[in-house]
Amino acid sequence: MLTNKLSIHNILTGIAFSPNLRANFYEAARLSAFFGARLILVHVGSKTKQKEEVINLIIQDFCEKNTYNQPIEIIWEEGLIVPVILKAIDRFKADLLILGALKKEQLLKYYMGSIARKLTRKAPCSVLLLIKPSVVRKPSDHIVVNGLNANQTPQTIFDSFAIAQILGSVKITIIEEVSRQEVNVMVNDDRSLRKATLIKERITRREAFRVQEIIHQIPENLKKGILIKLQSIFGKRGYSIGHYANLVRADLLIMNAPSKTRFLDRLFPHDIEYILSELPTDVLVIKERDS
Repeated sequence: MLTNKLSIHNILTGIAFSPNLRANFYEAARLSAFFGARLILVHVGSKTKQKEEVINLIIQDFCEKNTYNQPIEIIWEEGLIVPVILKAIDRFKADLLILGALKKEQLLKYYMGSIARKLTRKAPCSVLLLIKPSVVRKPSDHIVVNGLNANQTPQTIFDSFAIAQILGSVKITIIEEVSRQEVNVMVNDDRSLRKATLIKERITRREAFRVQEIIHQIPENLKKGILIKLQSIFGKRGYSIGHYANLVRADLLIMNAPSKTRFLDRLFPHDIEYILSELPTDVLVIKERDS
């Protein structure tokens, strides 16, 4: 039986003194308010009076404009980004790591690229990748969720509904990605086309039944006010759901956390920068916090 395991008490985010600093902080602070969580800001680099003044002014500005009473801690560490962030996650027992990016000419700077890929794989907590941070909050009306047939999927779907209620989302689309190999029919005439169509219809019914069984276990209060849509997609796993989220202009894409690194390699076939640069939405990889 599924239970509510979504527990976010400590949110950690890396801060870089980039043009997106204010927007990244505002996004992280809003989420800490939504979840009632402590916010830990980690800057990997030197600590200077000028940097302190900048970040303190941004924090003060946010608090003056919003009802915000969550504790904030600022950590200054020099060293390599990945080890410093991972060490901070363990030190503060972070439940969610937020990474922001500056997108320019298909290049994701600061915490994106290989650094984000490494942190997504190695972080012992959920990871939220923001590719469109904003000072003014943009509603997360439509959430697309991975419905892949995997052990983690039922809990991921459950958590997605809990997140939707917290964010005020009104629609959840659960994507059942099906490999084209499951159809396994070479279409070269009308007969083979009908056969392939029937196989696809059978697989679609099977996947819909599986996901509906999961949805049935979710309490009604978590489903209240949310339009639920099921969508089967035949194609390359990872790419297909990204393409769909792009097509429908989803506000958030929620994925299973990988049980092994190899799963992420399938999810992001080349590198995470390519997927994110092609996907105009934020991505949340849900992972149960390691004990």
